[in-house]
Amino acid sequence: MKLYYVPGACSLSPHIVLREAGHTFELQRVDLQAKKLKPGDGDFLAVNPKGQVPVLELDDGDRLTEGPAIVQYLADQKPASGLAPANGTLPRYHLQEWLNFVTSELHKAFSPLFRPTTPEEFVKISKDNLANKFAFLDRHLATRQYLMGDGFTVADAYCFTITNWARFKDIDLGRWPNLNAYMNRVGARPKVQEALKAEGLIK
Repeated sequence: MKLYYVPGACSLSPHIVLREAGHTFELQRVDLQAKKLKPGDGDFLAVNPKGQVPVLELDDGDRLTEGPAIVQYLADQKPASGLAPANGTLPRYHLQEWLNFVTSELHKAFSPLFRPTTPEEFVKISKDNLANKFAFLDRHLATRQYLMGDGFTVADAYCFTITNWARFKDIDLGRWPNLNAYMNRVGARPKVQEALKAEGLIK
Protein backbone atom coordinates (compact mmCIF):
# COMPACT_ATOMS: atom_id res chain seq x y z
CA MET A 1 0.00 0.00 0.00
CA LYS A 2 1.02 3.59 -0.57
CA LEU A 3 -0.19 6.64 1.34
CA TYR A 4 -0.11 10.00 -0.40
CA TYR A 5 0.38 12.62 2.29
CA VAL A 6 1.31 16.16 3.25
CA PRO A 7 3.19 16.57 6.56
CA GLY A 8 0.81 17.45 9.38
CA ALA A 9 -2.26 17.49 7.13
CA CYS A 10 -5.32 15.29 7.65
CA SER A 11 -3.36 12.48 5.97
CA LEU A 12 -1.54 12.12 9.30
CA SER A 13 -4.62 10.26 10.58
CA PRO A 14 -4.35 7.24 8.22
CA HIS A 15 -0.57 7.41 8.59
CA ILE A 16 -0.99 6.84 12.33
CA VAL A 17 -3.50 4.05 11.70
CA LEU A 18 -1.18 2.31 9.24
CA ARG A 19 1.46 2.14 11.94
CA GLU A 20 -0.89 1.29 14.80
CA ALA A 21 -2.37 -1.59 12.79
CA GLY A 22 1.01 -2.92 11.69
CA HIS A 23 0.52 -2.54 7.93
CA THR A 24 3.38 -2.62 5.44
CA PHE A 25 3.26 0.58 3.40
CA GLU A 26 5.20 3.31 1.67
CA LEU A 27 4.79 7.06 1.82
CA GLN A 28 4.50 9.44 -1.11
CA ARG A 29 4.77 13.12 -0.26
CA VAL A 30 2.61 15.59 -2.17
CA ASP A 31 3.02 19.29 -2.92
CA LEU A 32 -0.63 20.32 -2.66
CA GLN A 33 -0.12 23.87 -3.86
CA ALA A 34 1.51 22.73 -7.09
CA LYS A 35 -0.52 19.48 -7.24
CA LYS A 36 2.71 17.59 -7.81
CA LEU A 37 4.38 14.56 -6.28
CA LYS A 38 7.63 15.09 -4.38
CA PRO A 39 10.39 14.70 -5.33
CA GLY A 40 9.99 15.10 -9.05
CA ASP A 41 7.08 16.48 -11.01
CA GLY A 42 4.47 13.72 -11.11
CA ASP A 43 0.92 14.98 -11.53
CA PHE A 44 -1.02 14.48 -8.30
CA LEU A 45 -4.31 15.23 -10.04
CA ALA A 46 -3.78 12.04 -12.04
CA VAL A 47 -3.78 10.21 -8.71
CA ASN A 48 -6.72 12.08 -7.16
CA PRO A 49 -8.72 14.49 -9.33
CA LYS A 50 -10.07 16.05 -6.10
CA GLY A 51 -6.56 17.37 -5.52
CA GLN A 52 -6.62 16.45 -1.84
CA VAL A 53 -4.87 14.11 0.55
CA PRO A 54 -5.09 11.50 1.89
CA VAL A 55 -5.10 8.91 -0.85
CA LEU A 56 -4.47 5.25 -0.10
CA GLU A 57 -3.29 3.24 -3.09
CA LEU A 58 -3.90 -0.47 -2.67
CA ASP A 59 -1.63 -3.21 -3.92
CA ASP A 60 -4.00 -3.92 -6.83
CA GLY A 61 -3.89 -0.28 -7.92
CA ASP A 62 -7.32 0.68 -6.57
CA ARG A 63 -7.38 3.92 -4.62
CA LEU A 64 -9.36 5.12 -1.64
CA THR A 65 -9.85 8.78 -0.77
CA GLU A 66 -11.47 10.53 2.23
CA GLY A 67 -9.84 9.96 5.60
CA PRO A 68 -12.78 8.39 7.51
CA ALA A 69 -13.24 5.76 4.78
CA ILE A 70 -9.52 5.02 4.61
CA VAL A 71 -9.02 4.53 8.35
CA GLN A 72 -11.99 2.17 8.60
CA TYR A 73 -10.67 0.13 5.70
CA LEU A 74 -7.24 -0.10 7.32
CA ALA A 75 -8.71 -1.15 10.66
CA ASP A 76 -10.92 -3.79 9.04
CA GLN A 77 -7.90 -5.39 7.37
CA LYS A 78 -6.36 -5.90 10.83
CA PRO A 79 -9.32 -6.66 13.14
CA ALA A 80 -7.05 -7.96 15.91
CA SER A 81 -5.65 -4.43 16.25
CA GLY A 82 -8.89 -3.33 17.94
CA LEU A 83 -8.81 -0.04 16.07
CA ALA A 84 -12.45 -0.36 15.00
CA PRO A 85 -15.37 -2.37 16.39
CA ALA A 86 -16.82 -5.06 14.12
CA ASN A 87 -19.09 -4.01 11.29
CA GLY A 88 -22.79 -4.20 12.09
CA THR A 89 -22.33 -3.66 15.83
CA LEU A 90 -23.61 -0.65 17.75
CA PRO A 91 -20.05 0.32 18.81
CA ARG A 92 -19.15 0.52 15.11
CA TYR A 93 -21.90 3.06 14.55
CA HIS A 94 -20.63 5.04 17.54
CA LEU A 95 -17.20 5.01 15.90
CA GLN A 96 -18.72 6.37 12.70
CA GLU A 97 -20.53 8.95 14.80
CA TRP A 98 -17.17 10.19 16.09
CA LEU A 99 -15.55 10.15 12.66
CA ASN A 100 -18.43 12.24 11.34
CA PHE A 101 -18.14 14.67 14.24
CA VAL A 102 -14.45 15.20 13.59
CA THR A 103 -14.85 15.63 9.86
CA SER A 104 -17.89 17.92 9.96
CA GLU A 105 -17.46 19.85 13.21
CA LEU A 106 -13.67 20.09 13.65
CA HIS A 107 -12.01 19.54 10.28
CA LYS A 108 -14.33 21.86 8.36
CA ALA A 109 -14.28 24.46 11.13
CA PHE A 110 -10.51 24.74 10.80
CA SER A 111 -10.60 25.19 7.02
CA PRO A 112 -11.25 28.98 7.02
CA LEU A 113 -8.28 29.49 9.36
CA PHE A 114 -5.92 28.16 6.70
CA ARG A 115 -7.20 30.47 3.96
CA PRO A 116 -5.30 33.78 3.81
CA THR A 117 -8.36 35.45 2.27
CA THR A 118 -10.68 34.70 5.20
CA PRO A 119 -11.95 37.98 6.71
CA GLU A 120 -10.76 38.60 10.26
CA GLU A 121 -14.29 38.71 11.64
CA PHE A 122 -14.94 35.23 10.24
CA VAL A 123 -11.67 33.98 11.76
CA LYS A 124 -13.05 34.97 15.16
CA ILE A 125 -16.35 33.22 14.45
CA SER A 126 -14.50 30.06 13.41
CA LYS A 127 -12.35 30.10 16.54
CA ASP A 128 -15.40 30.62 18.75
CA ASN A 129 -17.09 27.69 17.03
CA LEU A 130 -14.03 25.51 17.59
CA ALA A 131 -13.92 26.56 21.24
CA ASN A 132 -17.46 25.25 21.68
CA LYS A 133 -16.50 21.93 20.08
CA PHE A 134 -13.37 21.66 22.21
CA ALA A 135 -15.43 22.34 25.33
CA PHE A 136 -17.74 19.46 24.35
CA LEU A 137 -14.74 17.16 23.88
CA ASP A 138 -13.30 18.30 27.20
CA ARG A 139 -16.49 17.29 29.01
CA HIS A 140 -16.63 13.96 27.21
CA LEU A 141 -13.02 13.14 28.01
CA ALA A 142 -13.40 13.91 31.72
CA THR A 143 -14.23 10.24 32.35
CA ARG A 144 -12.53 8.50 29.42
CA GLN A 145 -9.02 7.88 28.19
CA TYR A 146 -10.11 7.92 24.54
CA LEU A 147 -13.20 8.89 22.56
CA MET A 148 -14.71 5.40 22.72
CA GLY A 149 -13.61 4.60 26.26
CA ASP A 150 -10.37 2.97 27.36
CA GLY A 151 -9.27 1.74 23.93
CA PHE A 152 -7.58 3.74 21.16
CA THR A 153 -9.48 3.68 17.85
CA VAL A 154 -9.20 5.23 14.41
CA ALA A 155 -11.43 8.05 15.65
CA ASP A 156 -8.68 9.07 18.06
CA ALA A 157 -6.11 9.16 15.26
CA TYR A 158 -8.37 11.54 13.34
CA CYS A 159 -9.31 13.67 16.35
CA PHE A 160 -5.67 14.01 17.39
CA THR A 161 -4.61 15.01 13.88
CA ILE A 162 -7.21 17.76 13.50
CA THR A 163 -7.12 19.08 17.07
CA ASN A 164 -3.34 19.35 16.79
CA TRP A 165 -3.85 22.13 14.25
CA ALA A 166 -4.83 24.37 17.17
CA ARG A 167 -1.16 24.97 17.93
CA PHE A 168 -0.64 26.47 14.47
CA LYS A 169 -3.58 28.84 14.85
CA ASP A 170 -2.92 30.41 18.25
CA ILE A 171 -5.53 28.32 20.09
CA ASP A 172 -4.37 27.35 23.56
CA LEU A 173 -5.63 23.85 24.36
CA GLY A 174 -4.68 24.45 27.99
CA ARG A 175 -8.12 26.04 28.34
CA TRP A 176 -9.53 22.51 28.19
CA PRO A 177 -7.45 20.37 30.58
CA ASN A 178 -9.11 17.03 29.77
CA LEU A 179 -8.69 17.58 26.04
CA ASN A 180 -5.13 18.76 26.54
CA ALA A 181 -4.31 15.63 28.59
CA TYR A 182 -5.89 13.50 25.86
CA MET A 183 -3.73 15.15 23.21
CA ASN A 184 -0.61 14.48 25.29
CA ARG A 185 -1.71 10.88 25.87
CA VAL A 186 -2.31 10.19 22.18
CA GLY A 187 0.82 12.08 21.16
CA ALA A 188 2.95 9.93 23.46
CA ARG A 189 1.87 6.65 21.84
CA PRO A 190 4.92 5.00 20.21
CA LYS A 191 3.29 4.58 16.79
CA VAL A 192 2.03 8.17 16.84
CA GLN A 193 5.56 9.29 17.63
CA GLU A 194 6.83 7.21 14.69
CA ALA A 195 4.37 8.89 12.32
CA LEU A 196 5.20 12.39 13.58
CA LYS A 197 8.92 11.74 13.16
CA ALA A 198 8.48 10.23 9.69
CA GLU A 199 6.66 13.40 8.57
CA GLY A 200 9.32 15.65 10.09
CA LEU A 201 6.91 17.14 12.63
CA ILE A 202 9.09 16.22 15.61
CA LYS A 203 12.72 15.18 15.96
